[in-house]
Amino acid sequence: MNKWVLGARVKTLPAAVAPVLVGTSFAPSINWINASLALIVSLSLQIAVNFSNDYSDGIRGTDANRVGPTRLVASGLASAKAVKTAAFAAFTTACISGTLLSINTTLWLILVGLISVLAAWGYTGGKKPYGYLGFGEFSVFIFFGLVATIGSYYVQTQQINWEIVLLSIPIGSLSCAILVINNLRDRPLDEVAGKKTLAVKLGDQKTRYFYGFLLIITQLSVLMAISINRKIALVMICLPLVYKVLMRVLRGGKGEELIAVLGETAKVQLITAVLISFAFFI
Repeated sequence: MNKWVLGARVKTLPAAVAPVLVGTSFAPSINWINASLALIVSLSLQIAVNFSNDYSDGIRGTDANRVGPTRLVASGLASAKAVKTAAFAAFTTACISGTLLSINTTLWLILVGLISVLAAWGYTGGKKPYGYLGFGEFSVFIFFGLVATIGSYYVQTQQINWEIVLLSIPIGSLSCAILVINNLRDRPLDEVAGKKTLAVKLGDQKTRYFYGFLLIITQLSVLMAISINRKIALVMICLPLVYKVLMRVLRGGKGEELIAVLGETAKVQLITAVLISFAFFI
């Protein structure tokens, strides 16, 4: 597989698609240009985060002997400079698309976009990356849950309401759950490297309970969203898969098994987003 495809971590991209799907589908009518630009912004930021994490963790030596997907810098597949350039190229794509989206809607989105870019870089980049202090999950919930979902709706309607806020919660919770599994898998090595993720701070068992808590919040918020549209009950189709991944985590899955759980959690998020969107289209 092409090394840049590996570095972009394609399996994480559903986390960027899901909020745009939900936010766009909830709009009474769809401006497809704005929807496309919102999707490009979200995907570009996700790819930029992946490359910037690869670069920052690689030069710090945090990725040495990691269990998860191949990292370009740590494995020597690409130089740190090349990976940093790839990250900046993705950030630039997000900025250009976001600026066009702002011109079509409101220039205030430029400020939102700037904050999003800084948050994406600051996760593992800079002198005091907040991902090393245990705030990564909070950031993911805010930016790949609330901001991305509500923003995708806003660029269609120029409005914000309680319904779209509620619909953003399951998307944000599942994005957060994906990161929790990633950090649970890497917890032993992160602890040695001095990377104080939330998983390191909570410890192994409490991190597993936190993952379960996020899945419960997801299902409760979906149940509440049925008041918006009864067809959202279709999301309950995911319950067997949700139960399956939760049991694998609570029963002590580690290493390679958690890589599979991460993929299945991303699948739950994408299916949830597709079914919510389908409920609004039919």
